This record gives sequence, structure tokens and C-alpha cells, in this order.
Amino acid sequence: MAETTLSPKTHTSRIALVGNPNVGKSTIFNYLTGLNQKIGNYPGVTVDKKTGSAQINGETFEILDLPGTYSLFPNSEDEIIAHRVLNHTKLEAKPDHVLMIVDSSQLSRGLFLASQLIDLGVNLAVILNMADLAQKNNLEIKAYELFKALGVPILSTDARNQKGLEEVKNLISQRNFHRAPGFIDIQQVVPVDMLEQVKSKFELENLYQAYQMIRFGTRDKAVSPDDRTWLEALAQKSEFDLEEAQLEETKIRYKKITEIVTKALTKKTEPKPKSSLDRIFLHPIWGYVIFISILLLIFQTIFTWASYPMDLIDGLFADISGWISSALPDGPLTRLLAEGVIPGIGGVVIFIPQIALLFGFLAILEDTGYMSRVVFLMDRWMRPFGLHGKSIVPLVSGVACAIPGVMAARNISNWKEKMITILITPLMSCSARLPVYIILIGLTVPDEVVLGFVNLQALALLGLYLLGIIGVFGTAFLLKLILKTSEKSFLLSELPPYRIPRWSDVGITMFEKSKTFVMEAGKVILAISIVLWVLASYGPPSRMEQIRQEGLARLENVSDETQIAEIEAETNSHLLENSFIGIMGRAIEPAIKPLGYDWKIGIALITSFAAREVFVSTMATIYSIGGDLEDELTIREKLDQQINANTGEKTFNTATAFSLMVFYAFAMQCMSTLAVVKRETKGWKWPLIQTIYMSVLAYLGALITYQILS
Repeated sequence: MAETTLSPKTHTSRIALVGNPNVGKSTIFNYLTGLNQKIGNYPGVTVDKKTGSAQINGETFEILDLPGTYSLFPNSEDEIIAHRVLNHTKLEAKPDHVLMIVDSSQLSRGLFLASQLIDLGVNLAVILNMADLAQKNNLEIKAYELFKALGVPILSTDARNQKGLEEVKNLISQRNFHRAPGFIDIQQVVPVDMLEQVKSKFELENLYQAYQMIRFGTRDKAVSPDDRTWLEALAQKSEFDLEEAQLEETKIRYKKITEIVTKALTKKTEPKPKSSLDRIFLHPIWGYVIFISILLLIFQTIFTWASYPMDLIDGLFADISGWISSALPDGPLTRLLAEGVIPGIGGVVIFIPQIALLFGFLAILEDTGYMSRVVFLMDRWMRPFGLHGKSIVPLVSGVACAIPGVMAARNISNWKEKMITILITPLMSCSARLPVYIILIGLTVPDEVVLGFVNLQALALLGLYLLGIIGVFGTAFLLKLILKTSEKSFLLSELPPYRIPRWSDVGITMFEKSKTFVMEAGKVILAISIVLWVLASYGPPSRMEQIRQEGLARLENVSDETQIAEIEAETNSHLLENSFIGIMGRAIEPAIKPLGYDWKIGIALITSFAAREVFVSTMATIYSIGGDLEDELTIREKLDQQINANTGEKTFNTATAFSLMVFYAFAMQCMSTLAVVKRETKGWKWPLIQTIYMSVLAYLGALITYQILS
């Protein structure tokens, strides 16, 4: 009889959610945990650890969302983590119970992983999700037959429509998880003496855990080098063919699964043919047209929907700066708040509407099943450039932020394709570039409609994103010729059914991603704004005092208000130019002058190496310093009024603005991304190469742009 294991209620039970990709695992995780989620890292690897807490009947349960996997035969780092946690190797905290999510319409595939979990000896329950899809395909599953065959509790759910999820909560609350008898006898595959040696050495609970350690322990870097060497020596000494063992296990397992499915699954009619939507979305011509059109629609919507809240936020922070300057006595603290802190924070908060919309659209594309079609569609175009169809996921994620994009590349098992993807993903125009693009486009591109429906500003933004894509494929092709590997790869991609997005999941994604963006960028920008204000307000004492005395001397015999204002403005300009930050900007001005930039823009280039979006807050801070504290001009208005002292023209004219946009399209100006690349590649070699080649590409691109347009 199956064994039921109950954990003491004084202990916070740890529940691991396991399943194939695209089975609704994230929907169930979000339902159970809501916003009580946190992201960490597994020790020794770069895979995200996604955990949350669920309050059920007055008890707290820790929910662990494991990376999706089709089996315990791991190839990618994500799959290795699922293997490590579930195999009870004491390298990761062992979950008390495991909740296996199965796609009801793909029963055999889901049962393969479930049968391996049974053999590992975990406390298991199986959720047959997507019951509506099974019904749509005229599939009837006899849950009792499955229970008799597997020996673990079976529940049927439709998570997207929140059907059966209360029963899932009750199952967790009652800890109704069973440790079933073994599914297959692994001694049919591996010599028992070999299994016993491994079981004893690693203090494992059963022989299947020992087999898993033999088969994959050598690939898990969390296993000590000595133990990995021992495992390799054992396999060689026994002349054991690991690949043949895996094939034999798969054959035995599927033979038994087929017998179970034959009894438990009734197919009333033949499944429906290929979706008519796929004939359109996967069409060799229209598929790409639709993909580009969707991107254009997203960018145009970002502009139109976000414009109203952005204008309100922009004006609000201008009012706050003006109110602080008038309500508080004049002094260093008042000026720091009005000229440094408030404009700096405002330069981030203003873009919350657009960033939230961008993350929301990406979540919708993923949730509807369309993103998987994009992977399939793009694979044949990716191959000539040394990329994989899966590379489209990191690249599209890079549109939101390069950091998750780079991390998503770990799902690519081929080293060369993974490295190329990591090195080119930051060329995709991320959300941090949006503040730069939008400010500069708003200054130089008219807000007009062409062809009756296309906004020129949205078209310019799309052009910048396409420029990044051109850079991606050009660089990938060169890297394909440079990097060498003997590994071969192929695309194994599932096309999930088309579904209506789960709007609560989309909302959670928008909130969590936007909060992360604002909190992380806000810390950097607040610190930089304060430092920047100090560097811009102070300089060599003797030089600054001399400029002030000269200004006072010029004001002695002047009574005209206009002349007084002109002299004060000129004095403030000289003070800024001779401040510490002004000296830094002047030092790099000869190098950036051919790009159309003055020393003030040079200051912004320096500070934005911390994060690209710092550019806007830096410019806002610089142009606030020395001005009228009661002037409540918005960021756009301030930048639009600036004049280049060398040319007498607007600082942000068409040539300079587009040169800057091209520079930021290619430049690697994000310390956080560099840190992630270093972590993913296990060293500083590739981040340094990435920084150098992107900086050279940015400089040359900006130089060509300015020379053509000026």
C-alpha cells in the first residue's frame, strides 16, 4: 500500500512544484503565492530560485517553483537544478512534498517525469492541469485508474479559469502526498553492486537515486571535484555505457506508461488538425510580417497609452522641486533636494508607465502561446548566424532588460550558441534605453501621423529597435566565425495551445518587474544624483571663489534687471564649467566632440555607465544646477532650451540627438549587466571583450550618424 507522510505542523512544509514547460506551473505558483514571492540564486550556479509563501487554513507553506523539465535527464543548467533538488543529494534543501503538474492533453509525456519522481521516493501528488484542453480534444482521463497504477493522489484542474485550485490548496493543507512503490526496477539497467557503492558513499535513500548520481553527478558542479572524479572512475572501471543505460531506462519506462495510458485514457475522436491560427502565425512570409506588426503595435501603444501619466509625473516632480525651493530656506540642503534628488528620482519614476506596459505585453505574448511560435519561426533564420531558435527568448527578453535575457541563455545547451547569445543580447534595446530614446525623440521628431495611422515618433522608436536587431545579427555572424566548438545542436520546441492570457499573472509580472526596475535603478540614480550634485556644485575653491568675485564685480554698477539676469546666468555657467564634474567633462570633450557632444553631454556619458537610464536624470540635474530654483520647467523643456556654446545652435538638434540615440543603441553602459555576464561566463574575460567591442561599435555608429546628419 502507498505510504502517506505527514509533516509536523510546527514545521513550515516545503512544497516543490515540478512539471514540463508550458503546463501551467507558473499560474498555479502565482495563485498560491500571489505577491509573496522572492527571487534568489542556487549556490554554485546561476539559475534563479523562485520561492514564495502560501497561507492556507492559517498555516504558512513555502512553495518552490522548479525550472521546467521533461525528465530527470538534465541537459541545461535549469534541468540540472531540478535534478539536484529532487534527487535528495543533500546539495540542496530537500522538499517535504512534490506537486507534479501534468498537461492533461499530453498525458504520456507528463507521466514519464512523474514515474521518475516515484522512483526517487518523493512524497508526490499529481495535478492533471488544462482539463479544458483535454475536454476540447475529446480526451477523457480516468483519474482512479491512474491512482491505482501510480499510487499517488490525482487531481484535475483548469488553472487558468481557477477551476480545481481550491482542491489543490486543500491537498497541500492536508499534506495528502504519497510515497508510492517503485515504478520500474533500475537493476534491469545498472549492475546492483555499482548502485550499492554509490548509494553508500553519498548516503542516498534508494537505488534509483544512486543511478541518477552515476548518470549525472559528474555534470553537477555542486558535487565536489573529488566526488565527480570518483564517479567517472567507477563508470570506467565497470565499463558501464551511460548512454545505453538511459536509452534502456526510457524504453522500459515508456512501455509501462503506454499500458497505463491505454487503460486510463479514452480518446472519443481523432484530435483536431493543426490550428488554423498556426497556418497564419507560422506562415513563411506572413508569420514574419505579423511578428514585426505586433512589435510596431506594442511600441506605438507604449507611446500613446503612457503619454498622459508620464506628463502628469513630469509636471508633478517639477512642481515638487519648485515647492521645495520656495518653502525651505535657501542653502546647500535645499538645493541638493531641489536640484539633485528630486530631478534624479523624477527621471526614473516618469518611465514607470512605459516600462510596466512593455513588461505586460511580453507577459501576454508568453502567456498566449505566441512566443513559442516565435521560437519555432525564428530558428531557421537564427542558424546561419550561429544562434539557436531558443536564442529568440533571451533576445526578446532583452527588450525588457538585458539581465534576464542574459540569464535566459542558460537554457541553450550548446556552448557556442549560448556564448554568442550572451554576448549579443545587450545589443537589444532594453527598457533602460527607453528613457533616452523617448526624451530625444520627443525633442527632435515631430508628433505627426503618416499614412493615416503611423505615428512618426513610434516609427523612430521602432527604427532604433531594428537598428539593435541589425547589430545583433551582424555581431552574431562575426562571432560564429571566431568561436569554435565541436558540439552539435537541434531545436526541440513545444507549441502550446493558444490560450487567453491569465490577466492576474500578467498584472503580477508587470508589478514585480516594474518594482524591480524602479528599486534597482532608483538606488543607483539617487546615489549618483547626490554625488553629481556635489561634483557640479563645488570645484577647486580658489577658482570657484574667483569666478564668484568677478560676477559680483560686474554686478556692482548694473541696475537693469535683464542685464543682471544675464550676468548671473553667465556666472552660473562658468561655475558649472569649472566645477569638478565640469573639469571631467572638459577632459573627455575632445574625444566626443566629433560626435556632436559638448562637455555637459560628456558628463552624462560618464555617469550613465552605471545604468543607461541615468542619462536623463543626469541631464535634468546638470541643467537644474545654477538655474532659477523657482523655475518649474519640465525635463523636456529644459533640454529643448539648451544652446551649444561652440556652434550657437540647439544642443539637442537632429544630428546630435540621433547620434546620441545610435550611441546608446550599441553602447554597453550597464554595470549590472556586466556583473551578470561575468557570473554566467565564470570570469571577466567575456565581459571585458563585450564592453570593448560594444563601445567601439557605439562610437563609430554615432560618428557616422552625426557626420551624415550635420
